[in-house]
Amino acid sequence: MIRVTIWNEHVQDREEEAVMAVYPKGIHTALAEAFAGLAEFHVRTTTLQDPEQGLAESLLDETDVLIWWGHRAHQQVEDRYVERIEQRVRQGMGFIALHSAHFSKPFIRLMGTGCKLKWRNDGRRERVWTVDPAHPIAAGLGEFFDVPQEEMYGEPFDVPTPDQLVFISWFEGGEVFRSGCVWKHGAGRIFYFRPGHETYPVYYQPEIRTILVNAAKWLGQSATQHNQG
Repeated sequence: MIRVTIWNEHVQDREEEAVMAVYPKGIHTALAEAFAGLAEFHVRTTTLQDPEQGLAESLLDETDVLIWWGHRAHQQVEDRYVERIEQRVRQGMGFIALHSAHFSKPFIRLMGTGCKLKWRNDGRRERVWTVDPAHPIAAGLGEFFDVPQEEMYGEPFDVPTPDQLVFISWFEGGEVFRSGCVWKHGAGRIFYFRPGHETYPVYYQPEIRTILVNAAKWLGQSATQHNQG
């Protein structure tokens, strides 16, 4: 069984009406719903408000894949917990960074770069192109799919060249972005997936949920094989 922990800062989805209207039970709950009924996963959620900011050592020791959503509270995450995450990824844990988690402390630590990008929140269409259809993360998807409303992220994206590029996004304003990137870090794997602005119902979309499940499975199988080895 793949043990998945979903971490959400849980700030805007507790305080801002526009976000609460889309995710009334919290973004972490919507993410967890992607795994509902899938017996191969054991999923739990945790937030910044939990003891040890939801990042207790015992919890991370029992996590094969950590999924991270954050936006407004990046700097509130204590460095000691960031170090724990980085160490666990080196040891084999998978890490999935979603949307604005590109500026999260753990992702910046793992990348070793500034992780800056262009952005514009105009709520226009995003087309996500599958550029590596043979990759396990792309299983069950077509050549492309559309997200009806999204925040634009544009290149240049200040990250190391990905080991594997699974998805590229195009936006109605003309920009493109490397929206599904994989890196290896020690014994662990990292997947950055771009869609997921908090005021749009992106995490209810079937294609997005398929990608979350595929990514957790692929990263989690790697983690469990490493642990067994």
